[in-house]
Amino acid sequence: MKNKVIQFENYSFQYRSQTAPTLHEINLTIYEGEKVLIVGPSGSGKSTLGHCLNGLVPFSYKGEVSGSLKICGEDAKDLDIFSLSKKVGTVLQDPDGQFIGLTVAEDIAFALENDCVPQRKMVEKVDEVSKMVDMEDYLDASLHHLSGGQKQRVSLAGVMVDDVDILLFDEPLANLDPATGKYAIGLIDRIQRETNRTVVIIEHRLEDVLHLPVDRIIVVDDGRIISDMTPDELLASPVLEQCSIREPLYVKAAKFAGCVITPEMKPAHLNTFQVESCKNQLIDWFTNVVPLEPRVKTGSILELKDINFGYTPGQRTIHGVSFSIEKGEMVSIVGKNGAGKSTLSKLICGFEKPSSGTIYYCGQDISGDTIKERASRIGMVMQNTNQMISKQMIYDEVALGLVIRGVPEAEIKERVLKTLKICGLHPFRKWPISALSFGQKKRVTIASILVLEPEVIILDEPTAGQDFRHYTEIMEFLVELNRHGVTIIMITHDMHLMLEYTKRAIVIAGGRKIADDTAVNVLADSRVIREANLKETSLFELAERAGISEPKQFVDRFIAYDREVRQKWR
Repeated sequence: MKNKVIQFENYSFQYRSQTAPTLHEINLTIYEGEKVLIVGPSGSGKSTLGHCLNGLVPFSYKGEVSGSLKICGEDAKDLDIFSLSKKVGTVLQDPDGQFIGLTVAEDIAFALENDCVPQRKMVEKVDEVSKMVDMEDYLDASLHHLSGGQKQRVSLAGVMVDDVDILLFDEPLANLDPATGKYAIGLIDRIQRETNRTVVIIEHRLEDVLHLPVDRIIVVDDGRIISDMTPDELLASPVLEQCSIREPLYVKAAKFAGCVITPEMKPAHLNTFQVESCKNQLIDWFTNVVPLEPRVKTGSILELKDINFGYTPGQRTIHGVSFSIEKGEMVSIVGKNGAGKSTLSKLICGFEKPSSGTIYYCGQDISGDTIKERASRIGMVMQNTNQMISKQMIYDEVALGLVIRGVPEAEIKERVLKTLKICGLHPFRKWPISALSFGQKKRVTIASILVLEPEVIILDEPTAGQDFRHYTEIMEFLVELNRHGVTIIMITHDMHLMLEYTKRAIVIAGGRKIADDTAVNVLADSRVIREANLKETSLFELAERAGISEPKQFVDRFIAYDREVRQKWR
């Protein structure tokens, strides 16, 4: 009989600042060596559940607790946050938020230094753990020079040196490119198998986590546990759809075709999914769905011509990049972490100046324009929310750009409230920003740009940390803006977002443009996928396994049909 390492019994929690509980009567047991995934919409309480495990509730986030929580057999209320940190190691979605040291080795060793571990033993432990997370060659490297995936591995090593019983991952895929995310899930799986640690993962990207086996999936909604099932059982149930959680694409496609999914079909993994039983239905559905109409071409609004740039003399970050964006287009810029995607956006907005090359706006050279002049036409939503937020209250932050521009107060109020509703933030309009989750802060930064109504909007990872409902609301709002002529450029790691909302994708690798094609063609090119750290969509493999001769067209028709269904649902 396995030991119970996490045990919630009739557990409820209400934040001091809230009028109603966030968690209601939680009953949940997790056993030693299990790998458990927790999913749910934003604001459902899943992050609060994680905070209860690592002691942030109630030590940092004050509130009222009822019921009981036992960690490794000990009552959590009898443990301080330091004692809990020795049992539960947390890897945050933003690794920068938990770094202490200047180098990789210093950061990994921090907990050991606190425990006054002898230096010889400390060096041995750091070497051992760094090898476990494949960072042994970077021990002397500066943390600020690491990629997103490397930073996450250092964070993992920093909690593993304590020999914790439980590893808690809070949205580990949020800031990672597709291939690095796949690697991260593989690393978590390997460590769990080799060490028999109990692993709890809180994540929106269900299909990506299910790349490797998970014992159970806990679905949380409105502060309650809605279901606790094996992945096969959950994917055969209507729970995910009812809670607005994105199902794996191959499962959704099979359901569109009229297939009845059962646990016996083993739908949790595409390689085990028994496609044969619904093969004919998939072929019939593909044959009968109406293909997409081609987009009508318009004139260029933004053009980059032979752009070169480097942050330090003699070291180029961008190498001769050229592309043109049409007025009213929605385009994705994709590629691995550190490829130069965000640097390109800084060059377009004027935050950085190219060392050579020209940027044109509506055919005019804008190289001499100030940041302010460019900002009146091009809006930029950054990936790091902390780089954009300057006010304490949500309403004030979204209104700031309009206030600076001297817009009348009545118009400011009307535009701000309208934008807050669209971004799902209207209920929180009087809240302080400090009380928001990572995903909610992201929506505030998007709202602060959308309210200005620019002609071109560049969004760096617009949906990172968003649940499926809010993802859809934000993206459909951007589509509506696009229909009114606003040009949208999205820097994204989300391959489904790229496929669903942008017919065209520009692929950057090593600071160079390696592809500029339809999104479907990009994900059908193995060379581009490999060089840019992308990830093939499961829809291709589903189509091939079903015997569909034109998998690209199958993907296109699925995307169009999926959007049509969700627009009706909205």
